[in-house]
Amino acid sequence: MDRETMAAEILGDFQGVPAAIILGTGLGVMEKAIDVHAAVPYEKIPGFPVSTVTGHAGRLLKASLGGKDILVMSGRCHLYEGYGAEAVTFPIRVFRLLGIQNLLISNAAGGLRKDLVPGSAMLITDHINLTGTNPLIGPNRDALGPRFPDMTQPYSRRLADLARKRAREKSMELHEGVYIQVPGPSLETAAETRMLQRLGAHAVGMSTVMEVIQAVHCGMEVLAVSAITNSNDPDDYVPAPLETILQNAEKAGPVIAELFRGVLAEC
Repeated sequence: MDRETMAAEILGDFQGVPAAIILGTGLGVMEKAIDVHAAVPYEKIPGFPVSTVTGHAGRLLKASLGGKDILVMSGRCHLYEGYGAEAVTFPIRVFRLLGIQNLLISNAAGGLRKDLVPGSAMLITDHINLTGTNPLIGPNRDALGPRFPDMTQPYSRRLADLARKRAREKSMELHEGVYIQVPGPSLETAAETRMLQRLGAHAVGMSTVMEVIQAVHCGMEVLAVSAITNSNDPDDYVPAPLETILQNAEKAGPVIAELFRGVLAEC
């Protein structure tokens, strides 16, 4: 029996939930909008990577949001913690075995456009993988998905339209753009920021793309929203300490929670 199957069996009470949410750095504040029914620390789940970063609680929640049952990853792991791409995406494969169909992801990101100010939210419409790795490297697991998964539409248009609809209904500002994942953990230099902008990226972070690739491989629909936590302006660069990133993620958290609530209501 493989590790994913072992983890799914232990999480049998979590089976049958149609959607899962991943809460990014500083976005544990979104738990205030969620009704939590049960919680399991990651270290209690065989094979689950355990987060070592401030702002990631490291527990799997069985919960509800807007009356819809969901699983919630309160915190995630990153490549820069020393985990490989396969380990980072282990939870996504477990979700697939649990029957998850929709994956809603949040993250903290630096804005690469002037309109993406700290505390705002950006709907991810596409991504660039600048990590140098991929969770699907190695033998393909045919039971989960195809050898060469199509990436022409990694982010569900249906779910994105539901998020836009909710933003309009609640008169919330929702930016859109391309997200780029870098390995981290060092933040970008001014020269690197100019490069990312020229590559066509609008926000940069150290998570999400690995999980999205794995989720697409597993046949899930994906929605992802970035909490813009700092402004990467190479002409006026200022430090972005973790404390500031966490504070700005908390500002965007309620907006992202409301978007997710609206999406789940119509999934």
